[in-house]
Amino acid sequence: MRFRAKLVDIGSIQHFTRIIATITRLCKTCVLRITLEKFYFIILEKALHGGAKVWCELFQDHFFDEYMLDGLSKDNDEIFLEINPDNLLKALKTGQTAKWIKIKLTKKQVPSLTLEVDLPTVTGLSRTVVHDIPVSVLALRHWADYDEPDVPDFDVSINMPALKLLRNVVDKMKSISNFVIVSANCDGKMKLMVETDVASVCTYFRDLTNPKWKDKNSDLIQSSSKDPSEFSEVRVDLRKFAQFLNGLQLNPSRVICNFSEDQMIHILLLHDDVTLQYFMPAVSV
Repeated sequence: MRFRAKLVDIGSIQHFTRIIATITRLCKTCVLRITLEKFYFIILEKALHGGAKVWCELFQDHFFDEYMLDGLSKDNDEIFLEINPDNLLKALKTGQTAKWIKIKLTKKQVPSLTLEVDLPTVTGLSRTVVHDIPVSVLALRHWADYDEPDVPDFDVSINMPALKLLRNVVDKMKSISNFVIVSANCDGKMKLMVETDVASVCTYFRDLTNPKWKDKNSDLIQSSSKDPSEFSEVRVDLRKFAQFLNGLQLNPSRVICNFSEDQMIHILLLHDDVTLQYFMPAVSV
């Protein structure tokens, strides 16, 4: 297996770094799936730790000026690596003003992602810094564990309010409860509610929009039989929800929250060159 790529554009280097910073805020280890067309960062938490899942994908040609992949085999032309994203972030942060950054899969004492960072100097001479990031290469038999998570049919989909406003509300609620009931309807309304033995606190968001989704098996737009004013709700871990919102280093063009009542919320962040899905299961009290 061989892999190498090169980042040259300073905007791409900084944007790629922000993506890794987001992943770092969400996990200690993740799986990096490398294909001919895309990079994937995949987080699958065990049920014991909340069971949240993250599926982040980016088109490699939007970031890399050079890109070469020779995967496991002709039929499985991919590479799966388990990696500590914080180590990758630290290496990338040294290259925020770099002329270029080369990334390649190497075998030294252990398999590694090696980053070569070409830094500018006051004398104009080249200064290259090398970072070796240990990785674990996943065997083919484990690849199926990291397929894209199934997305159920949604009861309600809604475009979320400004993330900064949402973060402020959620951070204040953390001092009240460990859980939050997130709900929305097809009439552009969303609410967050925390409950204790002595009080209930609810924040309402109005005048939001409800995106339309095509049916999985046809080109028809899905229509819900629910009363537009009826709320679908999911109780989730408040600290996990806050961790996700506070960890975002991206500036997405749209953020959609999909509700599968009493099962999960699915948050979809859309950007020109990256898509991030966050699957958060319901919790019972």
